Amino acid sequence: MTDTGDSNVVDNAWSLKVPEFKPEDNPSGMIEESKFATLFPKYREKYLRECWPLVQAKLQEFHLKSEMDLVEGSMTVMTTRKCWDPYIIIKARDMIKLLARSVPYEQALRVLEDDFGSDIVKIGTLVRNRERFVKRRQRLIGPNGSTLKSIELLTQCYVLVQGNTVACIGPYQGLKQVRKIVVDTMNNIHPIYNIKTLMIKRELMKDPKLKNENWERFLPKFEHKNLSKRKQPLKKREKKAYTPFPPAPVMSKIDKELESGEYFLKEKERKAKKAAEKREKQGEAEHKRQEKRKKSFKPPVEKKAASNSDNTKNCDVDISKLKDKINKAKKKKVK
Repeated sequence: MTDTGDSNVVDNAWSLKVPEFKPEDNPSGMIEESKFATLFPKYREKYLRECWPLVQAKLQEFHLKSEMDLVEGSMTVMTTRKCWDPYIIIKARDMIKLLARSVPYEQALRVLEDDFGSDIVKIGTLVRNRERFVKRRQRLIGPNGSTLKSIELLTQCYVLVQGNTVACIGPYQGLKQVRKIVVDTMNNIHPIYNIKTLMIKRELMKDPKLKNENWERFLPKFEHKNLSKRKQPLKKREKKAYTPFPPAPVMSKIDKELESGEYFLKEKERKAKKAAEKREKQGEAEHKRQEKRKKSFKPPVEKKAASNSDNTKNCDVDISKLKDKINKAKKKKVK
């Protein structure tokens, strides 16, 4: 940002305070009427009917008109001749959009302030699989809403996860951070990584020495550890070495006959040759068949029986002593 008199460069544009737009800045008011309308779901009708008088009273402060059509299910805001702020109609449009997206009146009201904006992130189309989408959306909320609460504290934004959208209200710098966290979460990057980065940045901002330095070395670097789950083929084809020459042409049946000399044979000779080849093949097949049949009639190889002489040698019993014992026993029986 540079001035005409003194060229003053602004280091941080976010630190600049936007001057308040007052009725004195535009005393003539609006010439043309601007109008915006938005639809709301049936389940929001009861709540909107209750808080609509408050919405009308608030918009009346900026000289805006508001209407609600319960038959059509729509809300409309429009400017009047007395309206002095040309941008307030855009703010009012965002307000009724947020009310239709299940944002409470107390939070939607903050959009009308100059330092606050709103953003509606559509997450329904980011993930195709419905089950995966529900899991990642729940990951954004966290157990008992703890992850969502930490995002709100770090970004100073109000965040509401509703159906296929995420509505957020807060300062413009915070809205940028919330959108990044939401999109990364739906792209399978856990929100804790972005929360940790925001916490480190928050601490680094307090140190004036690191104001003009690069913070990349302090921030954590997270890499995907998911391996590719693509099925590998059972048989991999190896690519042949590239050659600029085309492959040799495949020989036709006539070329093969010319090469073997069969082409010049007479019809009878050709038939006789084929019959001879056929008989030869049949003979080989018959021989193999006979060999296979004979296998079942071959006797198995028997082990050699051990001889008696070897048994007596290996036996530890003394035969002569055993005979004497038997003879003594016979004599005793005879007496």
